[in-house]
Amino acid sequence: MSDELKNRFKDIFTKNVTRPGSERLLDYLENKSDFFTAPASTRFHCAYEGGLCEHSLNVYDCLKSYLSAERAKAMFGLEYSEESIAVVSLLHDVCKTNTYKVSMRNSKNDETGKWEKVPYYEFNDTLPYGHGEKSVYIVSGFMRLTREEAMAIRWHMGFSGPEDQKTIGNALHMYPLALALMIADCEASSFLEERNDRK
Repeated sequence: MSDELKNRFKDIFTKNVTRPGSERLLDYLENKSDFFTAPASTRFHCAYEGGLCEHSLNVYDCLKSYLSAERAKAMFGLEYSEESIAVVSLLHDVCKTNTYKVSMRNSKNDETGKWEKVPYYEFNDTLPYGHGEKSVYIVSGFMRLTREEAMAIRWHMGFSGPEDQKTIGNALHMYPLALALMIADCEASSFLEERNDRK
């Protein structure tokens, strides 16, 4: 992962997230987890070293752009603090820390026609607590989230999760930040980031 991305994440985080516990959370991400080296997925968006940090920054950029648009302000009738925007976007996928491990598999080299051992990421979840709820759980161990921040992180997968559709719809309707984060996450993962499944 490039130092540039890591430094940008840390700079945005430290400038905007100032509530009690934020320094301990950043220390955990940097020194006690693989957040800055982990991929964002095993084979889809940002499936490479440092992809999780890159994806988090992409979601931050998308969410900031979306929430600063006049249309969004008019639609939601709300404005969110720089801290809330940074918290939900940068930390929505913290559940993916320490869940990917590098393994080896055989793959045919198209140029030589020979089989070679190549590395790949394998999903190995040692804290099976769900997705969004796991991120809320981890972050809450260091600092408090507002109710809307917790709901945004919890429901950022929107209707792509296995939960009851009515529950998801209610959450997205009741908490506009959740809807905005879901859209930003979709924009980043589906349109901005390279996806191996399209190759």
